[in-house]
Amino acid sequence: MRYLPLLWAGLFRKKTRTILTLLSIVVAFALFGLLQAVEVAFESGADTADAKRLLTTARYSIIEPLPMAYRRRIEQVPGVVGVAFADWFGAKYQNESNAFPVFAVDPARYLDMYPEFTIPREQREAFVKTRTGAVAGKRLVDRYGWQIGQKLPISSEIHPKTDGSMSWEFDLVGIIDADDPAVRGNTDVVLINVAYFDEARQSGRGKTGWYIVRIADSSQARAISAGIDGLFMNSPDETKTQPEKEFALGFAKQIGDIGALVTRILLAVFFTILILTGNTMAQSIRERIPELAILKTLGFSDGKVTALVLAEAVLLLVLGGAVGMGAAVAAMPALNGSTGGRFPPLFVGLDTWLLAAGIAAAVALVIGLPPALRANRLKIVDALSGH
Repeated sequence: MRYLPLLWAGLFRKKTRTILTLLSIVVAFALFGLLQAVEVAFESGADTADAKRLLTTARYSIIEPLPMAYRRRIEQVPGVVGVAFADWFGAKYQNESNAFPVFAVDPARYLDMYPEFTIPREQREAFVKTRTGAVAGKRLVDRYGWQIGQKLPISSEIHPKTDGSMSWEFDLVGIIDADDPAVRGNTDVVLINVAYFDEARQSGRGKTGWYIVRIADSSQARAISAGIDGLFMNSPDETKTQPEKEFALGFAKQIGDIGALVTRILLAVFFTILILTGNTMAQSIRERIPELAILKTLGFSDGKVTALVLAEAVLLLVLGGAVGMGAAVAAMPALNGSTGGRFPPLFVGLDTWLLAAGIAAAVALVIGLPPALRANRLKIVDALSGH
């Protein structure tokens, strides 16, 4: 800390140049924070997947429905201990921007399948008993100001009622949440009772979107998946069963390989920053050769002068990186609000901060080491004589 004023004075010797360089670093780390948040959000389903849960969908397309009658047959497969199902409702609340996932489910079976979700017992029982009942994730409830006991009017994008109307109304009887912050993003949904939904919809009765299968032994996942799919081989509704994590990763990659895309963008960004800041540091040290010689004349050792030059590069990256990551964090609420709940919630976690710190340290070392070594080898007489 005793050398901080000296570092600060050296860093801002050319204010305009330093500020422009800092802005470039801020933009780079803000972009890093945002892109990492997107990658984490799209892979969150895989990270929180239960190894003892399988997903069964139609073999050729996840949008093709499956008969609800499949449930009893799946339950008979050795190793299966529970089966639930869900159907995509596709909903809007009040206007186009307020969209969020809505699933039609068997209340008891679905909530049993996801013990990581929390819901008060009396609310769970109300959901089971209320044909028009619905439960919603706590964050959705807070966002829209809903109250238990109110009517919940939502419009479906794909399921008309028997009278042709796309407007549905449910009774909000419970709120689901999760103790684990990583799981909480998966509760940003509304669950509706399939008994009422299947009776009131115009078409597709007796069908569901996919099955969730709980198994006793995760090491038998492949064999059980094959057993389930074998039941419906050569039928009009063939199936594809896979572990929940594989399903989540595959679903995310239908949009694109987010990880590879993020990596390529960030490599390009940080390579540019490396060149820019490296040139800035090299130019700054060249201009201050006599000053470094004076420091050595005053008794600063070669090692101390080298450390000061490296510390200057670290200070530059730490300042820019911290401000950039802070900007990314500040942007999260607005970005999450703009998606209307259609995508997983974005957040900048501790892992992202640690990775940013590592990148800042690595870049600081790369750009600071060459001028620091030059300062280490600097001869006082040569520097002061202008050679």
